[in-house]
Parts: sequence; structure tokens; C-alpha cells
Amino acid sequence: MKLYYSSGACSLASHIVLFASGLPFSAESVSLREVPHTTAGGADFTAINPKGYVPALQLDNGELLTEGVAIMQYIADQVPDKQLAPANGTLPRYRLQEWLNFVSTEVHKNFSPIFSGKTDEVKEDAWARLQPRFALLQAQLEKTPYLLGGQFSVADAYLFTCLSWAQYLQRSLAAYPALLAFLKRVAELPATQQALKAEGLLK
Repeated sequence: MKLYYSSGACSLASHIVLFASGLPFSAESVSLREVPHTTAGGADFTAINPKGYVPALQLDNGELLTEGVAIMQYIADQVPDKQLAPANGTLPRYRLQEWLNFVSTEVHKNFSPIFSGKTDEVKEDAWARLQPRFALLQAQLEKTPYLLGGQFSVADAYLFTCLSWAQYLQRSLAAYPALLAFLKRVAELPATQQALKAEGLLK
């Protein structure tokens, strides 16, 4: 398998999950600042993934899988013994999907305007919208170390990635100590360390 990623972007979650899986894979960075987007090898990324964004996972049979939520669950299902996702068809699996959708639509997408908003007002409004989402996550992570309880899952990789953007954007999460503890906990996992180093985010 081959992962196409951009350093520090949402694709970091898939990168963490790949390392956690223990499966063999390669990875190639994509520059999203250039138009057209190009891979580290100089290829036009839109020719690989017409959607034009990361992550994208090229499978061993040549097919391309996109969308991080799908990619992470696919990886998890290849190595059920790693317990990166509950078994398909079980209520815990739907709980996982519940959290993945929450992180995708309520956390990830509300960070986007802070990165790309044209005015401070737009950015502050987006940050304000995130506060009740952070409060909900705080309440959950006060009870359990990970979103599904005691076991790290792909949802945690995704949440870690999104929450880590706060520091990059010089936004404080000090009002949410459980989120800060979660960030530290996940950052210390071997798979996270490997992914951060691979993306040049950790020396």
C-alpha cells in the first residue's frame, strides 16, 4: 500500500493508523500549496486522486481509496487483532462511526475556516463554534482515556490530528485539561511518534 499525505494535514491520522497496524506500506508527500498539487516525486497529484486532496491510499491491487474515515477503517479491518476498530456489525463499531462522523463534521470542518478564513471575524466565529464541541469531548475524555473507552482506536488518531492544529494556530486548549491530557497520551504512542517523525513534525 502507498499513502499520499501532506505533513500535518488530516492525512496524519491515516499515517498513525498505518504505523499502528504494522502493515507494510510506503508513503509519499504531496504539496497542496502548489497548483497543480504535486507529489514529492513530481507527479500531478490530481492525476492520481481527482479530488485533489489527501489522504489517498493506493491499495496493492492498484485501486485508490480516498477519504480518511474510510481509509482508517479499511486499514483497521485488515488487522483485527490490533483492535484499531471494533468488529463490523457490532454496536461498538457504530459507536466508532458515530465518533468518526463527529470529528469529521463538527471538529475538522470547523477548524477549516481558521486556516483559510479571510477575516479575523470569520476565524473567531469558527473558534467559537468549536467550544461546545470541545466541551462535549472534554466530558467524554474525563471518563475514559480514549473515545471508545480504554482502547485506542482510529477515531483517536483522527481526533488527535485535529486537536493538534490548535497549537499550530496558536489557540489555547487550556480550558479543556482532558483534551490536553489526551493529546499527550496519544502523542506518546509509538505509532504516533513514528508518523510525526516521518512527516518531519518531530525530531
